[in-house]
Order: sequence, then structure tokens, then C-alpha cells
Amino acid sequence: MNSLPLVAVAMSGGVDSSVAAALLLEQGYPLVGLMLRLWSEPGCEDNNRCCTPDAVAQARQVAAILGIPFYVIDSRDVFYSRIVGMFLEGHRVGITPNPCLACNQFIRWGFLLEYAKAMGASYLATGHYARLQKTSDGKIELLRGIDLEKDQSYVLSRLNQEQLSQTFLPLGNLEKKQVRAYASNIRLPVAERKDSQDLCFLGGANYRDFLKRHAPDLLQPGPILSSQGERLGTHEGLAFFTIGQRRGLGISSGKPLFVLEKDVSRNALIVGGGEELGRKELIAGQMNWISGMAPGKVFRGQVKIRYKARSVNATIFLIDHQKTRIKFDVALRDITPGQVAVIYNEDMVIGSGIIETSREAYI
Repeated sequence: MNSLPLVAVAMSGGVDSSVAAALLLEQGYPLVGLMLRLWSEPGCEDNNRCCTPDAVAQARQVAAILGIPFYVIDSRDVFYSRIVGMFLEGHRVGITPNPCLACNQFIRWGFLLEYAKAMGASYLATGHYARLQKTSDGKIELLRGIDLEKDQSYVLSRLNQEQLSQTFLPLGNLEKKQVRAYASNIRLPVAERKDSQDLCFLGGANYRDFLKRHAPDLLQPGPILSSQGERLGTHEGLAFFTIGQRRGLGISSGKPLFVLEKDVSRNALIVGGGEELGRKELIAGQMNWISGMAPGKVFRGQVKIRYKARSVNATIFLIDHQKTRIKFDVALRDITPGQVAVIYNEDMVIGSGIIETSREAYI
């Protein structure tokens, strides 16, 4: 009789989750494959890249090859309320939220994990490229994946100890090429399937068009101002611009201009030259400390302000348990409120917070 606990594998129809399932099966774990049916725009139900009919068919085929049960779980309502709703509301208040991190926190390791536990599973496994290890005192540490090009520790940085203790990440010690080779060797049909990109619920559409359809109240024209306060033009809505954006500003200038800030109180878009973009400090709130607590009131670390950004050395000052001030050794151009700042100690994730503002204001 198999004494290993039941593991639910979050399947997407891609090579990563498929190989994660195959590796756990090879280790003797009893498995069940689960796939989320996420919200899509009415009339575009087949376009959500995380659960297209083709992706469902691929995941079902892989589960059949592996000989494990497979279920599609309807999460459309909770996904819309927690993720799409957050995306729309974030833009209403002038920030640029990151739905993918929220989806991991509230949908995969919230809704799906609870569903899996109700089915009798003890763990949720995914195809993320990150590592977990247990310390001598029983804490779970979150580490970068061995394949730094594919490392996804950033998008898991909002998870807590309870969630991480019920998680398996079988791909953390593998490189992507090894995963594809393994899939090919065991003849999985998804071995060469391309990785998905962009926000799943956009279905390949431009996010600005999505906002216009689902939040027309964001179409509120306002002034485009230089950092010195000179009016340069008119924008159609702050939500349609991002920090650091250069193209599509709709104004002419003798030098390249970039979005520096979105001033919600004045409904003003602040622009300036590239030399004005750099900021050395930010305030981050809603902190999530992986161990449950910050390592100190002041400490050094490396910080990423976007998923694909490089890590930058910084000093972190604890304002309180939920808020930090981060001072970088070098100025960064694209510090964006609403995005997530993730703090590392070399390979280990210390914690993360939602960027509230950058410092060294120019007006």
C-alpha cells in the first residue's frame, strides 16, 4: 500500500506542469491533475491562454498518458472578483498592479489549494522554476530556481509559510532544456509546446483596449505636464500609461520624453527626459515576509522591482511589519507603484511588498 500523501498537480497543458506531474509519479506519489477554468471576456471564452480548449485537451491527454485522474475546476467567479477586479481597481487609483502574483497568492494557493485539500490532497505541486527547503526549525525557505533564466521565485514571493509547507516544486533543480528533454524521452506530446506569455485574461488583446471595454470611467482626459509644471498636451486617461513609457504620449518635443509619474489628485500625467527617470528609493507596503518576520530593522539585500528586472543591491529599512523603505545603491528608471518589490539574500527570497511610491520627487 502506498503510504505517500496524495498530491494535486496544477496542470496547464504546458510542458512544465506536465513534467512536474511525471517526476512526482516517478517518485511514487499518488496524483490528481487539476486545471482551473479562469474567467474570460464574454464571447471570448476560448482566448484565455491559461485554459483554452487546446490547453485543456493537452492537459487531459497528458493525464491519460500518466494514468492519473484529471479534473477542470470552475474558478471564473472568484478569479474575476479577486484578480480582474483588482486589475481594474488598481488602474482606477493610478497604480499598475501585477495580477500574476495575486493569482498565485489567492487563486492557485488559495482557491485551488483549498479545493485540493477538500479532495484529500496534502500538497499542491506546480511547474514553477523555484526551490523550497526546510530549515532545522521547520521553516520553509523559498529559493531561486537553478535555471536563472527561468527562475520564478519572484512570482511566488507573496506566499506564506502555511502555503509553502503544502507545496511541491519539482522543477526547481532543473534547467528548461532538461525539462523538455525529459518530456521528449517519455514521449509527452507537450515536449515542444511554447511557453505562454502576457496576462492570461487579456486573451492576446491590448490591455488599454481591455480597460476601455471594462472600465470606461477611466477615460478621463487631463493635462500632460512637464516636471516643471508646463502644460504640454492632454491625455485620455492616466490608466493608459505606465512609468517609463516613451511612445504614444501624443506630444511633440525636441527631446525624448518619458512618463515620470501619474498624479491622480490632479489627473495629470507628468513627463520628462530620461535623466529624470532615475530614483534611488521606494516605499513598499503590504509586506510578506517568507519566514513570518523581517530579518532586522535595517539590513542589506538584493531587490527586484519587476519579474524580468535584474536584482539590485539595496539597504532595507523597516518602517513597521507591513512597510519598508528601500534605498538602492544605484538609481532605477522604472519604479512603478502597484508592482512588487521582492527582496533577496543571494538565492533566498526574504520577502516582498507592493510598491507605493518612489522617493526623490521632482515636483
